[in-house]
Amino acid sequence: MKYVNTAVKKLDADALVQGKPVYTDDLAPKDCLVIKLLRSPHAHAKIVDIDTKIAEKVPGVELILTCKNAPRHRYTSAGQTYPEWSPYDRVLCDHTMRYVGDVAAIVAADTEKHAEQACKLIKVTYEVLEPVLDFETAKDNPIHVHNDDSFAKAPFGYAPERNLITSGSEDFGDFDAEFAKCAYTVDCTYYTPAQQQCMMETFRSYAYMEYSGRLTLVSSTQVPFHARRHVATMLGIPYTKVRIIKPRIGGGFGAKQTSVSEFYPAAVTWLTGKPSKLIFTRQESFACSNSRHQMRVRARAGCDAEGNITAISMESLSNTGAYGEHGSTVVGLVGHKTIPLYNKLKGGRFTWDVVYTNMEPAAAFRGYGATQGTFALESTINQLAEKAGIDPAELRLRNIAKEGAEVFMTPEIKYLNSTGLRGCITRGMELSGWNEKPHRQVMPDGKIRGMGMAICMQGSGIANVDTASVELRLEDFGFYTLMIGATDMGTGCDTIFAQMVADAMNCPMDKVMVHGVDTDVSPYDPGSYASASTYVTGMAVVKACEHMQELILDEAAVHMDCPRDTLSFDGGEITSEDGKSLALDDLASALVAGPQTHQLVATASHGSPISPPPFMAGFVETETDPETGKTDVIKMVGVVDCGTPINRALARVQTEGGLSQGIGFALFEDVQYQPNGKMMTDSFMNYKIPTRMDTGEIVVDFSESYEPTGPYGAKSIGEVVINTPAPAIAQAVYQATGVRVTTLPVTPEKILMGQK
Repeated sequence: MKYVNTAVKKLDADALVQGKPVYTDDLAPKDCLVIKLLRSPHAHAKIVDIDTKIAEKVPGVELILTCKNAPRHRYTSAGQTYPEWSPYDRVLCDHTMRYVGDVAAIVAADTEKHAEQACKLIKVTYEVLEPVLDFETAKDNPIHVHNDDSFAKAPFGYAPERNLITSGSEDFGDFDAEFAKCAYTVDCTYYTPAQQQCMMETFRSYAYMEYSGRLTLVSSTQVPFHARRHVATMLGIPYTKVRIIKPRIGGGFGAKQTSVSEFYPAAVTWLTGKPSKLIFTRQESFACSNSRHQMRVRARAGCDAEGNITAISMESLSNTGAYGEHGSTVVGLVGHKTIPLYNKLKGGRFTWDVVYTNMEPAAAFRGYGATQGTFALESTINQLAEKAGIDPAELRLRNIAKEGAEVFMTPEIKYLNSTGLRGCITRGMELSGWNEKPHRQVMPDGKIRGMGMAICMQGSGIANVDTASVELRLEDFGFYTLMIGATDMGTGCDTIFAQMVADAMNCPMDKVMVHGVDTDVSPYDPGSYASASTYVTGMAVVKACEHMQELILDEAAVHMDCPRDTLSFDGGEITSEDGKSLALDDLASALVAGPQTHQLVATASHGSPISPPPFMAGFVETETDPETGKTDVIKMVGVVDCGTPINRALARVQTEGGLSQGIGFALFEDVQYQPNGKMMTDSFMNYKIPTRMDTGEIVVDFSESYEPTGPYGAKSIGEVVINTPAPAIAQAVYQATGVRVTTLPVTPEKILMGQK
C-alpha cells in the first residue's frame, strides 16, 4: 500500500492552520436575524404566564416564541438511527421547565443587543416545583420529572411515571453460584461524575429559505441526516422540506451527536422566511447542552486460586438528566464493553437503571458508557489482583480472549476475528518499565510515585443497525470525486477515505476530491459516532472502488474494441493482452463528451452484522505529594489495537487526545451544582480540563491485528482511547498512598481524607 498505514497530512490542514473561513459562523449571512434564548432560572417549574408584549416593542425584534405560540410536536434530539432508542420527551418551548437553563422563550432580532434586551423584558410567572437533584433517589420518586404525553418509539421499557428511561438485566450462567465458589472476590461501588465534552467550537447553526420554499440549515453537527429528521419532526413538516449542510466542525466528542442548536434557527426561519443564526456562548455550551452520564456502578469479580476470573457482575445506575436522549443506549456499554474482556467466565450479570433528574441532560460522549464501566471493572480487577497476589498485568494476560474465541455477554459480536490485546499489554509493560520499576517509590523530595494499569475494549459501529453509503464518480480527465455522508469533525475521516480510494484505484491522492456533507446530494450516512466512520463507511468506500474498477474495464472494452477479460487496469492505463492501451484520462474525457456520454458512477453501501472491538492497554506512572495530596501524571503509555491503522499520524493524535481527556476525567473534571440545581462549573474558570502541562509524557504505540471484515484490516480507534486512564491512575495513586479512591475525580482532598 502506498497511502494506507502511512502518516498522510490531513486534507484540510492548510486551511485550518491559516485560519480560513471554514466553520459555521464564518459562513453565516451577514444579515441573519440573531437568536437569543430566555432560559429558566429554576430546576423544576411550571410557566403560569409569560408576557412578551413589552419585549416585542424593542426595535429590531422580529419574532418571539414561547409555549403559547411555538410549534408543539414531540421529538427527540438524539442522533440515532430511526426509530431512535430515546424517548420523544421534548417540545420546542414547553410549559414545564425541567432544569436550570431549559428554554422558556426564543427571541429573534436584527442584532444581538436587541435580542438580549428583549429577553430581559419578557415577564415570566413561574410556579416553582421541588426538583429531583439526587439521582440515587430518582427512581420511583413521588416527584415526576416528566408527567406529560412523552413517549418512546422503540421498546426499551420507558416508564416516566417512575422517572425511568429504561431498566433491565442480563445473565450468563449462574453468577451467584460461581461468585460463591471463588477463592478471591471483590465487591466495590464506584461513582463517576458528569463530564463536559469541551470541544473548542461551541454549538452553532444558521438557517435560510431556498427559493423553492425549502429550509436549509447549516450546522456544526456530527449527524446531518439525523438532524434533518429532528428538525422536520419538531416543525411537523415533511423531511423533503429540510436540507442540512455540514461545514468544518471544531470538535464534537459526542456532544454534537445530539441536535442542540439546530431547532431554534430552523423554527425562526421557517416562520419568518428570514435567515437566522444561533451561536451558543461557552456558558450555554457548558450548562444548557449535554454531558457524559453521571453513574454509580457496583462491580463484583471473583477468581479461583490460579487466577482464573470466573464471575463478574456490573450493576449500573445512570443519570440522564432532564431529557432522555441516548439514556437507554449509553448504559448498555457499561457492561457490554467491559465484561467480555475476560474470557474464562462461568457466570456473569449486568443490570441497569437509567433515571430522569432535574439536571442538565446527559447524552453522548466519547466512550459512551464504556468509560464509566471500565473505571469500575478495571479498578475491581486491580483489587482482585492484589487479593490473589498476582501482578495486575499477569492476571489480565491469563484471562483475556484469544483470536477466534467466543465472546461472552455481548450482542455485538460472537467470536473474535482479531485481537492484539496481548501485544498491547506486553508492549505497554515494556514502554512503561512495568517490570523494571518499583510500583511504589518514595522520591528524594518526599513525593511518592506509583504505577497502575488497565485494559479496555470498544466497538466499531453499531452492529445490524448503521449503514453507510458512498458514491464515487470518475470525472473528466481521470480524477475522482468521492461523495460521502460521513461527518469529519476534525478527526480526519475525509483524509482517510481519500487514502483508501487512492490505494484502491492506484492513483495519487491529489486525484481524489472528497465532498463534504449536504443531505441533498450526499449519500446516506448515520454520521460520526459509535466509532463507525473508518470501519463502516470505509468498507462502503472499498466496495465502491471495486465497482468503479469493473466499470472502467467494461467501458474500456467498448472503446478499445477488445474482449473484457483481456484487459487490465493499473490506475493510469488500461492495457490489453495484445498490446493495446488507453489512458484513463482519455477514457474519462471520452465518456463525458459526444452522443455516447456515459459518466461512470459507482455506488456502494455497507452495514455490518458485527462490531469488532478495538482494544487498548494503558499504563501510568503518577507522583503524589503526601503533604498536599496533589497528584501529577509523570508518564502515560497507551498501546492500541485498531486493526490496521489507516493513517498512523491521525491514529496517534486520536490516542494522545483520548488519553488527555481520560486524564481529565480521572483527576480534574467534575460537574457540580448548587443546592437549587444551578450548575456551578459552567466556564473554563471553574471547570478544569488538563492542559499539555498536566498530562506528563504521553507515549503511544500500536499492536496491529488484521480485522477481515474491515477496510484493509481496520477497526475503530476514536473512543477506545479514552477509557484506561481513570482506573490506571486510581490504581497508581493507591500504590503510592494506600488510598483507594472510588469516586472520580481523584482529588487531593479525597487522598488526604483517605489517609486519616
